[in-house]
Amino acid sequence: MQSRRVFLKSGAFALVSLGFAPSFLARTAFAAADRRAKRLIAIFQRGAVDGLNVVVPFGEADYYRSRPSIAIPRPGAAEGAVSLDGFFGFNPRLASLKPIWDRRDLAIVHACGSPDSTRSHFDAQDYMESGTPGVKSTTDGWLNRYLQVRKAEVETSFRAVALTPQLPRMLQGPAPALAVSQLAQFGIRGGQNDLFEAEYAAAADRILNGVGREAFDAMKTLKVADPSKYQPEHGATYPSTPFGQALKQIAQLSKADVGLEVAFTDIGGWDTHVNQGAAQGQLAGRLDDFSRSIAALVTDLGDQMSDTVVLTMSEFGRAVNENGNRGTDHGHGNAMMVIGGGVRGGKVYGRWPGLAVHQRYDGRDLAVTTDFRDVFGEIVVRHMGVANPLAIFPGYAVQPSKFPGLFA
Repeated sequence: MQSRRVFLKSGAFALVSLGFAPSFLARTAFAAADRRAKRLIAIFQRGAVDGLNVVVPFGEADYYRSRPSIAIPRPGAAEGAVSLDGFFGFNPRLASLKPIWDRRDLAIVHACGSPDSTRSHFDAQDYMESGTPGVKSTTDGWLNRYLQVRKAEVETSFRAVALTPQLPRMLQGPAPALAVSQLAQFGIRGGQNDLFEAEYAAAADRILNGVGREAFDAMKTLKVADPSKYQPEHGATYPSTPFGQALKQIAQLSKADVGLEVAFTDIGGWDTHVNQGAAQGQLAGRLDDFSRSIAALVTDLGDQMSDTVVLTMSEFGRAVNENGNRGTDHGHGNAMMVIGGGVRGGKVYGRWPGLAVHQRYDGRDLAVTTDFRDVFGEIVVRHMGVANPLAIFPGYAVQPSKFPGLFA
C-alpha cells in the first residue's frame, strides 16, 4: 500500500504525504508543558557547496598552491579567514556565526560525505536524502524513517514541516509530513471560508475518506499562531531573502506549540564552476545570506536552542584545484555544521586527510573520512533519542564513536 498523497493548492500551500492513517491530526492541544521535546532543523545547501572555501584549511600549504586566485587569505590579511582553531577558519562572510562557535554551540565535521563516488547532483542528493548511498531503489527518506521509528508522543499535523514548495526527498514516505512555502498563505482566505470549507470537506470525505477535512483542521491549527503578527525576539533580524524568511517561519512554528519536531529547508546557488570568487563574489554572496539567516534563527529561538539542533549539509564538495574559469568542479568530501545548545562545539570533528595530491580522492578531491550517516546517526541517537538507528539507515552500522563528546 503506497502513501496517500494530497496536494491542496491555495497560494503557496501544499499538504503532502498524509500516510496510512487519515486521522493523524491532533484532537487535543499540544500543551505538555513538562515535555522537553527535541527538535531538528535540517538545511540542505543544494548544488554542492565548496567546503574548502567555507571552512578554510588555512594551515594547509597545498590549499594555497591549488587555488591561486580563489583561496581565502590567511587570518590577519585583508579579507582573511576568521581563525577557529589555528588550522581551520571561517570564510569571512561567515563572521556572524563566529559568536556561536565561541559559545561552543557550533561544531564542524570536515572531510565528510558519501562513500559513493558519484559526482551527479541528482544522484548525490538522492543518496543523502534517502540515507542509502549507492542505492536508487529506496522509497522513503531517512527523516521520514526517523518519524516512523520514533512515534510521536502527541499526534499533530505539524510534527514534520518543510518550508519548501514541494516535499523534499528526505521527508517522503508513509509518515505524515507537510510542505508549505508561506505560512501566511497557509489556508483559504475570503468571506466564503466557512461555506467553501464545508462543501470541500464533504466532497473530500466521499473521495478521500476524510483527508480533505484534516487539511482544513491543519489550517485552523496554524491560525492560532497567527503568522502575520510574528515578531522575532532578542533583536534577531532575518534577511529578506527566501532562505532568511524560511528560517523565520521555522522559528514561528517552533514557538507556536504546534508540535514541530523536524523542520527542513534548502538554499541553492552553490554550483560555482565559473567565477566563484573568494571573500567577495558569487560564493561569498550566498554565504552572507546563509550565515546571517542562521545566526538570526539561533538568536530568535533563544532558550529553545537548548533542545534544538540545526544541521547543514550539501551533496558533495568541490575539487581542490580551481579550474580554468576561476571556479571549482564537482568534488567529494565536504564540511557539515551542527549547531545547538546541547552540542559540544568550538571544535572541528573528523580526521583531516590532507590536500597533497597523493592524499586526495582520485587525486583531485578532498577525501571523505566520515560517512554522512555517522553524523545523521549521532543526531538521531544522542539528540533525538532513538535507541537503534538501523531501521533509519538500513544496511549500515552507524559509528557515533567517531564523534566522542559531540553532544553533552
